[in-house]
Amino acid sequence: MKQQNKLKILNDPIYGFISIPSEEIFKIVEHPYFQRLRRITQMGLSYLVYPGAHHTRFHHALGCLHLMQKSVQVLRSKSVEISDKEEDALYKAILLHDIGHGPFSHTLEYQIINKVTHEQLSCHFMNHLNTEFNGSLTLAIQIFKGEYHRPFMLELISSQLDMDRLDYLKRDSFYTGVAEGNINSQRLITMLNVVDDQLVVEEKGLYSVENFLSGRRLMYWQVYLHKTGIGAEHLLQSVIQRIKELIDKGIKVELPKNLEYFINNSNPDFNTNTNDLEKFASLDDSDIITTLKLGKDHKDFVLSELCTMILNRQLLKIKFTNKQVAPKKVQKHLYKLMQTYELTEHEASYFVFSGFVVNVAYAKAQPIKILDKKGKLIELIKAGKEDSFKALLKEVRKYYCCYPKLQD
Repeated sequence: MKQQNKLKILNDPIYGFISIPSEEIFKIVEHPYFQRLRRITQMGLSYLVYPGAHHTRFHHALGCLHLMQKSVQVLRSKSVEISDKEEDALYKAILLHDIGHGPFSHTLEYQIINKVTHEQLSCHFMNHLNTEFNGSLTLAIQIFKGEYHRPFMLELISSQLDMDRLDYLKRDSFYTGVAEGNINSQRLITMLNVVDDQLVVEEKGLYSVENFLSGRRLMYWQVYLHKTGIGAEHLLQSVIQRIKELIDKGIKVELPKNLEYFINNSNPDFNTNTNDLEKFASLDDSDIITTLKLGKDHKDFVLSELCTMILNRQLLKIKFTNKQVAPKKVQKHLYKLMQTYELTEHEASYFVFSGFVVNVAYAKAQPIKILDKKGKLIELIKAGKEDSFKALLKEVRKYYCCYPKLQD
């Protein structure tokens, strides 16, 4: 007897009820690879700034699935041909688009695995699942990799108006309490259409798009590029770097088993070695938290202090400026730290950073096309006559220097 789908509906705080569209997609959701996303924080260390930001990649992926279902319904209602196979593939591709994220999402993207993006890891997971599910993800993988002949399907997954962005802005706004990101995703989806297999927005949705892009820019300044969050991310990255350095010197560092494997082997083979993929699938935020708890008692002052600072939220002070931070200023903070704790300059450099962040609302290289009432396609900035649209193109760069607060 065929096992019935026991769970067809999930309750989501953003959208209310989310339905799982098929038995097979439900089985993918139940798969250990996907369940791991319950243990991967969506926003890295942002909960150190916004205490409510503890939602996970699991929440986000299901939210994206829900929005993709709405998009398919809207596009079909406008006579856009989407076959049952294409519909199924779109659902699987958007559901699994972030399955390759490692612990704390973007924060440690290149720290644990060298030169491998989470998108590439998502592909490895999807290929493995495709084998398990008898090739039923083949079309989803083609769409995800941009190899399918109908470009709008990839645009629904990855573009300036994709389901990924429509969900994470609204979701992150909800959990952080930052109202600027509370975009009207349903309104935007209702305005979508397809012309020549390209995703477009109907003219009446022009200002909804402007509002969405402006909201995203504000969310970057207030949330994703929040100075305290940037400082915390630097500290966590420093923990991994210090651990690697100590191990290279032959100094023992106690680590969770699977994290230790990747610290000692940062260039794994995910193409042919399914064992490496299984080991990565066992990594989640808890391994990093355990690493911090073990590290705070290490005899190495640098590792111990870095771990303690994150665990106890004794974070770095960070200042934004409009000009590049002078090397003399960085050196001044380094010397103070060296004198206070009798550290070498190299050791002190784990606590003092400078850099910059960039924020631009609209990338013209990936244009959003507006469909006017005459059926003509116009690029967004040309379609919007007001100066506020041109302002979306402006790139804002802020420089920063961060250092321990004790130096003030």
